[in-house]
Amino acid sequence: MSELSTSRRSYNSPARQQAAAATRQRIIDAGAQLVREFTTWDWDELTFRAVAERAGVSERTVYRHFPTERHLHDAIMGRLEDEAGIAYEDVELDNLAEVTARVFTSLRRFAIKDTIGTPHGPAFVGAEAKRHDALNRAVAAPQLPDAHRRALAGLLDVLWSPPTYERLVGAWNLDKSEAVEAVQWLIAKVIAAVENNEAPTLPQ
Repeated sequence: MSELSTSRRSYNSPARQQAAAATRQRIIDAGAQLVREFTTWDWDELTFRAVAERAGVSERTVYRHFPTERHLHDAIMGRLEDEAGIAYEDVELDNLAEVTARVFTSLRRFAIKDTIGTPHGPAFVGAEAKRHDALNRAVAAPQLPDAHRRALAGLLDVLWSPPTYERLVGAWNLDKSEAVEAVQWLIAKVIAAVENNEAPTLPQ
């Protein structure tokens, strides 16, 4: 056997492959740690250099495992989804509520301060307070526990908010009138629940 073939077999040895896999996982772990420390969902700071420093490896090592930042980010996102117990390919209507609960529960692990970028200027704060007051008055259901009533008002607030409309138009390609009609339809469902004394099941 030639010296070259012996060297190649040694280079591809199981021990070396195991070490490479461990390094790759170490890089992904470091990236996931960084993401959980971010205060926004902006991943611009999730660079090769930042991940390499957290993992204690060189940038070249990170490049060796992930040729682009998109590959790196996708691997880290996959890790976060695994930790949350989320497999989008398995989502169906009958388990959608359970998957949603997992997604929201997983958010507790992050340092995100403002997930939807709510404006904080005095005028916006004042408008926010007025909207909350209006919804609290609208959901006048004294027969319901206060937490249930606030949950219903909060759901209406979510439907009423501009990000809901913008997501329907931007992410789901509805035209503006379709987005408005869709939101109105769902608001009507929540209103019907209030009128029928129905409310979300909340932990006691």
